[in-house]
Amino acid sequence: MQKWPKKRTQYPLIALVFFIFIVFSILYNEINIQEIHSKHTTHHVDDDSSSLANKEDDPISQSTHTVKNFTLPRIPPVPLDKSSSCHSTVKYSGKRAEWDSFKPEAGDRREMPEACDYFSGEWVFDNSSHPLYKESDCPYMSDQLACHKHGRQDLKYQYWRWQPHYCNLKRWNVTEMWEKLRGKRLMFVGDSLNRGQWISMVCLMQSVIPSDKKFMTPQAHLSIFRAEEYNASIEFLWAPLLVESNSDDPVDHRLSERILRPDSLLRHSSEWMHADILVFNSYLWWRQGPVKLLWSNEENRVCEEIDGVGGMDLAMEAWANWVDTNVDPTKKVFFVTMSPTHFTKGEWEPGSEGNCYDEKLPINGTYWGIDSDLSTMQMVERTLTRLGSKVNVLNITQLSEYRKDGHPSIYRKFWEALTPERLAGPASYSDCIHWCLPGVPDIWNELLFQFL
Repeated sequence: MQKWPKKRTQYPLIALVFFIFIVFSILYNEINIQEIHSKHTTHHVDDDSSSLANKEDDPISQSTHTVKNFTLPRIPPVPLDKSSSCHSTVKYSGKRAEWDSFKPEAGDRREMPEACDYFSGEWVFDNSSHPLYKESDCPYMSDQLACHKHGRQDLKYQYWRWQPHYCNLKRWNVTEMWEKLRGKRLMFVGDSLNRGQWISMVCLMQSVIPSDKKFMTPQAHLSIFRAEEYNASIEFLWAPLLVESNSDDPVDHRLSERILRPDSLLRHSSEWMHADILVFNSYLWWRQGPVKLLWSNEENRVCEEIDGVGGMDLAMEAWANWVDTNVDPTKKVFFVTMSPTHFTKGEWEPGSEGNCYDEKLPINGTYWGIDSDLSTMQMVERTLTRLGSKVNVLNITQLSEYRKDGHPSIYRKFWEALTPERLAGPASYSDCIHWCLPGVPDIWNELLFQFL
């Protein structure tokens, strides 16, 4: 009888210890789920740090993949921003994020169902059907693209229509386009050129929506135009390098040093993964000199320097693996090829100096500028080809090459004050990168309409 009470007192103590153990285990697991969850198997490290998706949702930005030449960290790296820096820089070692390889679908890149090549043709002056809207009628017009508002008097750039050689583009129909978008999210992802295409699409679409049924919600990272009666949205996501970088602030991104994580897409893909129609671009930002790679597993902030084309190759590889893993028949993905610039007038008018400043007509005849880098285009082509039918390509490069007249030049808002010396030489500060609206990006969207 004396031992019995002693035995009974042990059970509450054991239960208490067991209860503490369970609580500790639950808390430990919850913390790990929010950090990087590592599941070790032979020769593999499976990683998933996203609370937005399961392991199939994002294989590039901390998701299931095979890693052969580096070890992923258990603690998520500090996000890159404009204050990020490298403690030291070394030459690129050739290391790649070796995600589980995928096999391309049978056949080449997705071919458009129509037999006609809509990207081969000529510009036709047409002041009866174009422009498709007026600059002053679009309340969402950007001051960077509103050329007439900022002093451009010749308006011929607005009246050119793209005419394929052996067929016709479907006539633009805003109501039909809204029906295609009913219940869907159309998202443009990329840099300021893709933002220009987004603004073009909003200007093309907004006029038929009553003022109390349309809403624009600009945000730091994602801007959204929404049409309530169609339960549809047209959105723009700022992601100039596709992967995470220190230039991901859509306003304050003029940095002397570009730093990116070639193995991290989560910052952007967590937004774009929910869209129904995706329109990507990437090119211009890779032509601003070398970039620095800061891998997610690098703890000492040692960066590797690589040329722009090499950095783009790594970013495109990451993007392609996301597309391969996440795109199914319910989601449409488009990739817009490089938008050409016109900085060297001597290319289309031999012996001349200057650039796109004061150009009023398209280029006649076949033209290919040096700023449309063929080696980069070939790299992009290889990436898109192995994705097979999962990506549609909007090949806007050649048709846009002819439009030396379509850039803002000096007719835009400049965010920095221009000195008298610069004002005396307009060509010195002409914007020969972006495009006036209405203008060339409207044609890109007519092509998008053709293929949706």
